[in-house]
Amino acid sequence: MAKLISAPPKFTHQEWAYSNKTNYNNAEKQRASAERLIDESERLIDETDEVTKRTQRDVNKKFEQRIHNVTFWKDELNRKLDDAKKEIDTLLAYKTRLQNALEACKEPLAIVNHCLLFREGREAIDLVHDDVEKNLLKERETIEGVMALLQRTLDQTTEQIRIMRSRRYTLEKDLTDKFAALDIDQDCRELRDDNPHLTFKSGAAKIETNSVTPEDWQKFTNENILKTERDRKNAVDLRAVIDSLLETTEDDMKKQVSDTNLAFKKRIRETQDTKSELETHLAKVVGQIQEMEKNIQSLTKAVEDKMGPMKLSQTRLDTRTNRPNVELCRDPVQYRLINETAEISQSVAKLQATLDEAEDQLKGLIRQQQTLEEDIDIKSKSVYIDNVKCMGLRQSINIMKF
Repeated sequence: MAKLISAPPKFTHQEWAYSNKTNYNNAEKQRASAERLIDESERLIDETDEVTKRTQRDVNKKFEQRIHNVTFWKDELNRKLDDAKKEIDTLLAYKTRLQNALEACKEPLAIVNHCLLFREGREAIDLVHDDVEKNLLKERETIEGVMALLQRTLDQTTEQIRIMRSRRYTLEKDLTDKFAALDIDQDCRELRDDNPHLTFKSGAAKIETNSVTPEDWQKFTNENILKTERDRKNAVDLRAVIDSLLETTEDDMKKQVSDTNLAFKKRIRETQDTKSELETHLAKVVGQIQEMEKNIQSLTKAVEDKMGPMKLSQTRLDTRTNRPNVELCRDPVQYRLINETAEISQSVAKLQATLDEAEDQLKGLIRQQQTLEEDIDIKSKSVYIDNVKCMGLRQSINIMKF
């Protein structure tokens, strides 16, 4: 028996009309919505295009501002770097001046020490702590003080050069970074949408963790410039000190050398005058010795001349003792002979005493002659040491302008 197939349900005309109307309405709504979307899309496209262009213009403007800022600080760094390089070169020249000045002090110091050593060769009473020695010691003290001061200033200059070189390195590094940043920003500014080398860079839109703020960026470079300027000013001040120091020390050394030379000349003249005076006294003493020798000869002869009369008187007295008996009389002759003998003895005694005194005087004069000759020899050596050895050496002292 065949299976019966049920027929599809049938709709009423009203349902059919309603369905058609619904489809019309839905189609109209969909079309209106599509039209609105199209209009909105066109407006959005125009709006986003304008926003993008405006943003790009703003970005380009920001690039211009940034490039301007970087260029400004780059130029500032360049100027300060040029100043730093010039200051380093100038400091190096000043360092050379200090080294030359320090080297120039060595010869005068050696000469002073030689003069002091030479003058230790003076003898006896001439080994005196005189004005020459005082001035030589003061001159040595002055030169050593100048050398110590020059060395300290040289050390300061060397340190200042190191500091300026450090500042130069910092500026050069900052300047190198500025050039690199400027090249990058200028390249970025020139890029356009149609550049064939543009690519997508996923994750590029971020702030680097090691980046700094514009304020920190400007502060960094400004501090570099301020530190460099401060150290450059210190260098300028140091150079002014060096100029003053070199001039002052040169004047001090010249003055002391002049004072020492004047003391030498005065001492040499004084020693020469004393030597001449001693030679005058020596000539007088030598003349007195000759006279005293003649006087001794005269006194010796006078004593010898009294021997004959003494012998005669004593012989007469002795002979008269032989008179016989009552003839042995104390007559006037006897008394006179006795008196004569006494007179001659007294005369001989006086002459002998005078002769002894004359011989003592002669010994004293000879000792004085030897003393004068020794002193003259000492003075001659002193004059030779001061006038020939010391002053001859000191003529080579040349305190040149540092």
